Amino acid sequence: MLYGDMLRPLLILALALFAAPPAMAQTPAKELFGAAPLPAELPPEPIGFYSRGCMAGGVQLRPDGPYWQAMRLSRNRQWGLPILVEFLEKLAEDAVKLDGWPGLLVGDLAQPRGGPMLTGHASHQVGLDADIWLTPMPSRRLSRQEREDISAIELTEPGPHYVHEERWTPARGRLIRRAALDPRVERIFVAPGIKKKLCDTASDDRAWLTKVRPYYGHNYHFHVRLSCPPGTNCRSQSPPPPGDGCGSDLDYWFTNEPYKQSSTPAPAPKPMTLADLPPSCARVLEAAARPGTTTMLQAFAQANGEVLPSTPVVQAIEAIAPIEDAALARLPRPRPAAQ
Repeated sequence: MLYGDMLRPLLILALALFAAPPAMAQTPAKELFGAAPLPAELPPEPIGFYSRGCMAGGVQLRPDGPYWQAMRLSRNRQWGLPILVEFLEKLAEDAVKLDGWPGLLVGDLAQPRGGPMLTGHASHQVGLDADIWLTPMPSRRLSRQEREDISAIELTEPGPHYVHEERWTPARGRLIRRAALDPRVERIFVAPGIKKKLCDTASDDRAWLTKVRPYYGHNYHFHVRLSCPPGTNCRSQSPPPPGDGCGSDLDYWFTNEPYKQSSTPAPAPKPMTLADLPPSCARVLEAAARPGTTTMLQAFAQANGEVLPSTPVVQAIEAIAPIEDAALARLPRPRPAAQ
């Protein structure tokens, strides 16, 4: 049963899907996928590329588990393929039991049907990406409002992102290493200073470092990306360059070059439409919602005996999502080769 605050996004999606073909072709895909509050009743599959695709058959990471807590529930972005949810649950348990980390605070995965997001990420579209905060999970369960309001700990300064030494702990390095050792992981994105700290402190076992790639904006969390499962309609990235990534390619990030502001601002990118995505993404949007599923807010409310606020889900996403991406939005957008 859907709550009243779900009617608006469902109406937006219904109007878009049943509009005349020209109107739907011009509707930004982020509006179509951002208005779908529940997953498609389809077999699980990643479709397309991490930054140009969608997800069939997504499953929800529960708001709370024995070793994790999901954050920013109003975004309704803790959805992924079963392989991603399984990975996160296992990583959370291993990090607690083997690495001395008190538990995961989990940020964005994907929307219920993946696809481009209303705000924020360019990737996270196929159900194989997840953001994990580098803030330790507290020993108590956070309230719904705390999960909206609490800020993550920033571990680096603004570019070139040297680590704040008083905030870094070896357990953070062990957590990232634990994730990188999983063979399903294709890449992990961190701030350049965090990559440098890992390079400086890693032992003789350094093969895992090649998966850890420096990039803008990841100063309070790390971004895990799983490889495309074999036999799916999904395109993986090219393998990272040979070596541990601690040499000249890392030195680039500690020059002025990555942080130069252009004298002529780049034009705003044209929003992707459904026609820009793989054809199967239309089927994902048109599919019925999986029976028995709920939004993240609904799942948290049901588990804790709470009554949901009256704020529509779409408004909540628009109000909260830009906060953590503001610093990233001010940085130049080109990605250095092979990241």
